[in-house]
Amino acid sequence: MRWYGVLALAAVAAGTACQKKNEGQDHAATTAATAAPAAQAGAPIVVGHVTSLTGDTATFGESSNNGVKLAIDEANAAGGVQGRKLALQVYDTAGKPEETATAATRAITEAKASVVIGELGSSRTLALAPIADTNKVPAITPASTNPKITKDGDKTRPYMFRVCFIDPFQGTVMAKFARQNLKVAKAAIVRDVGNDYSVGLADYFAKTFKELGGEIVVDVSYKSGDQDFKAQLTKVKFAKPDFVYVPGYYTDVALIGRQAHELGLKAQLAGGDGWDSSKLYEIAQGALDGGFFTNHYSADNPSPVVQGFAKKYEAAYHSKPDAFAALGYDAALLAIDAMKRASALTPDAIRDAIEKTSGLSGVTGTIRLDADHNPVKSAVIIGVEKNAPKYVTTVEP
Repeated sequence: MRWYGVLALAAVAAGTACQKKNEGQDHAATTAATAAPAAQAGAPIVVGHVTSLTGDTATFGESSNNGVKLAIDEANAAGGVQGRKLALQVYDTAGKPEETATAATRAITEAKASVVIGELGSSRTLALAPIADTNKVPAITPASTNPKITKDGDKTRPYMFRVCFIDPFQGTVMAKFARQNLKVAKAAIVRDVGNDYSVGLADYFAKTFKELGGEIVVDVSYKSGDQDFKAQLTKVKFAKPDFVYVPGYYTDVALIGRQAHELGLKAQLAGGDGWDSSKLYEIAQGALDGGFFTNHYSADNPSPVVQGFAKKYEAAYHSKPDAFAALGYDAALLAIDAMKRASALTPDAIRDAIEKTSGLSGVTGTIRLDADHNPVKSAVIIGVEKNAPKYVTTVEP
C-alpha cells in the first residue's frame, strides 16, 4: 500500500523525536504526527485521512483531500483546537477495500489518530467501518452513500458518521425527477453489480420509479473496469426506454455514454454523484449531453457560504472545487467543530460531540445528524450541457 503523511503545520515538528522512515513517506513533513500520543499536553491532534489518491477514482480522492487540508489549515491558522494544532496524516487506498482496511488500521494504531476521515466509495468505507467501531475511534465519510455505512443490521454503528446524503434519498430524487419533471414512462437500468453504491442506487431508483407508475423495461449489469458495454447497451436499445439510469463511477459511465452514442441509443442517461469528475467530460467527449445526475452541491449556487469556499479553494489549488472537495471540507469541518465542543480531546469524547451536531453550516448544506448518524440535507440535480455540468434545481429532503 502506498501512503502519504502530510502535516497541516510543519512547525509542530520542532523538538519531537525522529520518526522511522517509511516507504513512500514524505519524511520531512511528518516528523511530529506520530512522535507523541495525542493525549500529551501540547502535542498535535492527529486526523487520519483515508482516501483514493490513485486508482479508478483518484480524482475523487484528490479533491476530497484538498478540501480536508483546506479546513485543517484554516483551523490551525486560527489557533488550532483547544490550544493544540492539528496534524493531518493521509493514506492512499488506491480505490480498493483491502487497502482501505489496512490504511484505517495504520491511521488508528500507528498514527494514533483521534478521528479518521474516509473513505469515499461505499464498498471501501464498508471495509473501514468495523475497524472504527472495534478500535472505538470516530470516522466520518465525506461521500459514501450506502445506508449500511452507518447501520449494521438494525443497529447504528457507534463510531461511524457521514456528511453526505444516503442512497435511498438520492435514488428517490432521480426517480421523481424522471417521472414528474421529465415525464418519463419507461426506464432502463445499467448497474455495476460489484459496487455496493451502484447496486443500492439502482434498487432505490427502481423502487420509487415503479411506485410512481413508471416501468423498468430492462435491468442489465457490468463490473467496474469493463471496457466493452455494447452487449448490455444493445439489450437496452432493443427495450426502447426513454431514460437510462447508470449509477456508476465516472470512468465507466463515460465509456458507457460513448458506446451508447455509437449504437444510436437516443434515451437520456442519468446517474448519481459518482458522475462528478472533470474526467467524465474529458472521456465522454459530449456523449452524455442531455443527461442528468444527482449531486451534493453545485459551484454555481450563489450562496455566500458556497462562493466563499470556492474562492478560498481556487486560491489554494488553482482549480474549481467539485462536490468531493466540498464534502471533504465539510467532513473535516464536522470533526473540527466536534473537537472544539468535546469535553476532552479523546476519541470517545470527540465521538459524543460529533453525535450531538446540529445546525453546523457546511458548504454542502446545514448539517444536522439524525439518530443513524446521517445528515438531513438537500440534493441538487446537475444537467450535462455542451459537455459541461449545469445546475438545474435543488431538491429538499
